[in-house]
Amino acid sequence: MKVTLDELQTFATVVDTGSITAAAEQLNQTVSGASRTLGRLEEKLKTTLLRRTTRRLELTEEGKAFLQNAREIIDAVESAEEQLAVRRERPSGRLRVDAATPFMLHVIVPLVAGYRALYPQIELELNSNEGIIDLLERRTDVAIRIGKLKDSTLHSRPVGSSRIRVLAAPDYLKKHAHPKRVDELAGHSLLGFTQPESLNVWPIVGADNELYRIEPGIASSSGETLRQLALEGAGIVCLSDFMTGRDRREGKLVQLFARQTQEVRQPIHAVYYRNTAISARIASFVDYLAEAVKETEFARTPVARS
Repeated sequence: MKVTLDELQTFATVVDTGSITAAAEQLNQTVSGASRTLGRLEEKLKTTLLRRTTRRLELTEEGKAFLQNAREIIDAVESAEEQLAVRRERPSGRLRVDAATPFMLHVIVPLVAGYRALYPQIELELNSNEGIIDLLERRTDVAIRIGKLKDSTLHSRPVGSSRIRVLAAPDYLKKHAHPKRVDELAGHSLLGFTQPESLNVWPIVGADNELYRIEPGIASSSGETLRQLALEGAGIVCLSDFMTGRDRREGKLVQLFARQTQEVRQPIHAVYYRNTAISARIASFVDYLAEAVKETEFARTPVARS
């Protein structure tokens, strides 16, 4: 008896979601149906793919080896379907996009309606991770990365850049002395990142004629968390324009040291696997994102002078 594509997809989805219940929900199946499909696959292969405990599922060595082959088969089928759709000039299928929470909320989410109107056959799956992820492990088609790229195993395409600024809420500045010199920052509550450390280097020059490196009083892995802290008056922060443009326009955050601020921009790239040709799904999304970013305020904001 031959293995079916449905069985392979069920197996891969159980591994990706971590449980049969979650996999069944994602595949629009009943839990019992997904469990039977998985059992049928193991019976056909005459081996155990997953060890079932009361708390979790764990891949056997045979399961690990088979999973790689299963993914390749699923990807090949998806690619074949996609190529047919390309011929009809309608990219289709599931597109898994990953981006840090701030970029997802402030840039990608506002573009989704317009993108879907152009490509209604594409099923978007949007995921947020604050750190660098393994695209294969997370089953991600394209990831948006901000800052200098390090991973040479990936294709990349620049989609824009965004300037960083030192900011604070008016309420914070009312309660604390407004810093006029960079060295006065040492007496303030500074909001910074847990990682990478490079994000704690601000685009203002200190007494040593180097860009100012802070020691955060409050640190977070998420830029969105730091933005919310700044809005609540918890301290001074340095964030990218793509996530603070509206806050500055509405006066919720104001720029400090405008004249002393260097023009430092964070590059924004779309990345995907080097060993695969860019698919129509990925191309449609990256093209749309790059064009939209060109029209955004953060991509063309002039240097502030005050």
